[in-house]
Amino acid sequence: MLASLGDPYTRFLSPAEFSKMARYDMTGIGINLREIPDDNGVMKLKVLGLILDGPAHSAGVRQGDELLSINGVDVKGKSAFEASSMLQGPSETFVNVMVKHGNCGPVQSIRVQRQSIAKSPVFYRLEQVKNSSSPVGYVRLKEFNALARKDMLTAMKRLQDMGASYFVLDLRDNLGGLVQAGIEIAKLFLNKGETVTYTVGRDPLSVKNIVAETSPLFSAPIIVLVNKNTASASEIVATALHDNCKAVLVGERTYGKGLIQSVFELNDGSGVVVTIGKYVTPKHMDINGNGVDPDFRNLPAWNEVTRYLSTCQRPQEG
Repeated sequence: MLASLGDPYTRFLSPAEFSKMARYDMTGIGINLREIPDDNGVMKLKVLGLILDGPAHSAGVRQGDELLSINGVDVKGKSAFEASSMLQGPSETFVNVMVKHGNCGPVQSIRVQRQSIAKSPVFYRLEQVKNSSSPVGYVRLKEFNALARKDMLTAMKRLQDMGASYFVLDLRDNLGGLVQAGIEIAKLFLNKGETVTYTVGRDPLSVKNIVAETSPLFSAPIIVLVNKNTASASEIVATALHDNCKAVLVGERTYGKGLIQSVFELNDGSGVVVTIGKYVTPKHMDINGNGVDPDFRNLPAWNEVTRYLSTCQRPQEG
């Protein structure tokens, strides 16, 4: 019945699957799987992306690897969601995954320790730019977890105190996470009343806008680095800053995932995950399935950035 909706993200959860999703001590290994057909039409599970320095990445799993088995169980014929559920378990326990590196690379068995402890997703440093007296603050945001806003705020303030007059926000390979964390981070840079994102419900006329409630804490020009694995909450932040003329986007077209989902429990302990809406950029562009194109493919000079932002047209409200 759910398949008839034509939405791959709306799905049924058995009681066991729903229980796993509901338990706070259940966690995975930080990978994003996708079903990809080979030349013969046979579906294979490929690692679309990894959380940088997450459990799988640290253990040796790489982007593009094919997942062959989990704890000795062949995953052939299983969906990405089924495989992801098999990877989940209590924090600090181990799971054995068999992967094939690349299309024809070696097969490797890797033991990965599950983690649920929120680690700081922020890395930052001050960089001196050639032919410039003003240093640049570089901030890499790996994922949007419970610590993201607090650590982002700390990093930006420290870099500002160290003399940074421009900033580079690196969202490459950031697959998302807590959407609310992304929204709160975007608000750090927006003027009061500016739109972070719109949410559109099942009824196209049911549109709500999420706006910044206070003045921005940071107003310096920003370069946001993006690539094909910049997804979900990352795309919300990137487009909020871009559309409100606070930042330019540099790199590759983003992934294109902007769905709002709710989880409902049924009487027998099973559940359903249902897509109930989507996020739309301040300039009314649908992220989902489209992604966002960058302004520059390669890193521009800062005078190009300031010139671009000075001619940027802000979105019309409504």
